[in-house]
Amino acid sequence: MTEVLTRVLGWAGLLAVAAATAYALFGVPADLNQGDAQRIMYVHVPAAWLAYLSFGVTALGGIGWLWKRDLRFDWLALAGAEIGVMFTFFTLWAGAMWGRPVWGVFYQWEDPRILSTTILLALYIGYLLLRRLTDDPVRRANRAAVVGIVAALDIPITHFSVEWWRGLHQGPTIGSPERVLDPAAPGQFVLTLLAMLAAFTIAWAYLVVRRYQLAAVQARVDEAARRGSLAAARAAAEGGVPRVVTE
Repeated sequence: MTEVLTRVLGWAGLLAVAAATAYALFGVPADLNQGDAQRIMYVHVPAAWLAYLSFGVTALGGIGWLWKRDLRFDWLALAGAEIGVMFTFFTLWAGAMWGRPVWGVFYQWEDPRILSTTILLALYIGYLLLRRLTDDPVRRANRAAVVGIVAALDIPITHFSVEWWRGLHQGPTIGSPERVLDPAAPGQFVLTLLAMLAAFTIAWAYLVVRRYQLAAVQARVDEAARRGSLAAARAAAEGGVPRVVTE
């Protein structure tokens, strides 16, 4: 993607998020039962969706690396993991801000959705820490690919946890197949949420592109540094060899 298109994508994401946020705050009425606290849904749900999407990108990047042995897939996996960690943290924070006025608690370990989301965050923080254990790009990509793919198994567990176990979270309101055409929420709320999902996704795409570009630049810098170190070591070794003087 060219620099111009990347900038256009960034501005489009910024304007879309600003417009959708303004409408969510001032254009749509407050919920009858939860009041203004319900407005947190408009950022909480998109953040969770983008966390899933980000870690899915990481898993696909890992599969791509193991299949094609092309480090560009590893750069994409890294971009997805870092951005996914950010959105997962934001998901938990927004959920806590929403849960306190509605449930009376910021966090409850017994809730399967909250617990599985926390585990998801911990898994991908571990993924990022694992990448720092070696400077060898091939070895790093191999290890990260396996961990990124295995950790992605927690995505469906987190998503379906409200259906498999009982907890504070209610069941699907919009996303379940039987609720697609008849959501258990006012139409204006649903449209606002969909608009916020679209806006956040545009911004997410920009962040992924930028982080991928940064990973590519960092890879070139690291490769140049390794070659420089190798050249210096060779020069030092050659300079240290005793010379035989002959007459």
